[in-house]
Amino acid sequence: MTPADPRAFLRHLYDAAVRRALPLHNTAPYLPPPPRGRTVVLGAGKAGGAMAQAVEALWPADAPLSGLVVTRYHHTPPRPTGLRERIEVVEAAHPVPDAAGLQAAQRILRMAQGLTKDDLVLCLISGGGSALLTLPAEGLSLEEKQRINRALLESGANIGEMNCVRKHLSRIKGGRLAAACAPAHVVTLTISDVPGDDPSVIASGPTVPDATTCEDALAILKRYGIEVPAGVMSETPKPGDAIFNGHQVHMIATPQQSLEAAAEAARAAGVEAHILSDEIEGESREVGKVHAALARAVAQRGQPFRKPCVILSGGETTVTVKKQPEGTPRGRGGRAGEFCLGLAQALQGQSNVWAIAADTDGIDGVEDNAGAFVTPDTLQRALAKGMKVDNYLARNDAYGYFDALGDLVVTGPTHTNVNDFRAILVT
Repeated sequence: MTPADPRAFLRHLYDAAVRRALPLHNTAPYLPPPPRGRTVVLGAGKAGGAMAQAVEALWPADAPLSGLVVTRYHHTPPRPTGLRERIEVVEAAHPVPDAAGLQAAQRILRMAQGLTKDDLVLCLISGGGSALLTLPAEGLSLEEKQRINRALLESGANIGEMNCVRKHLSRIKGGRLAAACAPAHVVTLTISDVPGDDPSVIASGPTVPDATTCEDALAILKRYGIEVPAGVMSETPKPGDAIFNGHQVHMIATPQQSLEAAAEAARAAGVEAHILSDEIEGESREVGKVHAALARAVAQRGQPFRKPCVILSGGETTVTVKKQPEGTPRGRGGRAGEFCLGLAQALQGQSNVWAIAADTDGIDGVEDNAGAFVTPDTLQRALAKGMKVDNYLARNDAYGYFDALGDLVVTGPTHTNVNDFRAILVT
């Protein structure tokens, strides 16, 4: 694969990043030996189905194994021929929780109870678990939890802020699942989808201590003007709590590893690669503009990188959804698409610059695409159709813009999730 076909080359880099994060490639080194008692697998996240299958494939055939994992609708991978199902996988809604996720969380909490010190709990945690593992706090209905979740998603709050609130409105997140498993030994295998790879933020940390407080959560809600019923928040188990003694957490795949895999793929094709960061946050369109400024400097002056090169970055940006006049159709799209809108707008048709931005789970927001491509003639082709990028940004309609241009990146569910992937090729 060479840059002679920029779109195919960029998609090749994306595929390399995703492949590096697949659970079957990363799980074996972190599996403990079977215990004297039972082994129960519990988990949640967009990679949950693939993680469960990896454990089934790698766990000794004669050792007891059972459990329940919840993943997003349509994110359970096809079962390999001959692989016996020992872990039940159910599906629920993401990013706004639904009754199926509530039922799954209730069942998982029940399965965690009554265990002994001779038992082992393998917890499989990946991004998306916050919505999929939903068990509202006492006094909080599912409908209220859905309202709060929607408001957070549209507020521009970052993932750390959102998950701080979610922990304190839950009976299972923020270390509470680990507490329910006592006195069993708990080993958590996690795939990071958050800047900094903090396990207490990934899926709202159901099996790890939580350093945030109810006061922190209330301050976040106040900052974004989101109301919650009084008296429903509760405190989470904190670092140093004895319930976590002996527990282990293993990060089996991270955004940085996937960016490095993409960089290796680029260099193998003879193109130098530069990783900016795996922790980039901020408003998606503004992050796109900053990337555009860097790409234009490389294209025009060969600084700070010599061309040809690929500029890679990851992290988790946000989209603040703008209120529209009554009767205006709601825009469609997610973080990756909005990044591409901001990038295209700021590139101003810069020659010899191509880009891809796509979510590594294969779903940008709630749409059927992973992200989009940006090409040197993106703005020109759009204007020929009467489409102005400013108008699409104003209504957060990245999907509509890139769909009309035939520039959506459609992969289907990838069965993993290490968050945003961005690659800019400058020739």
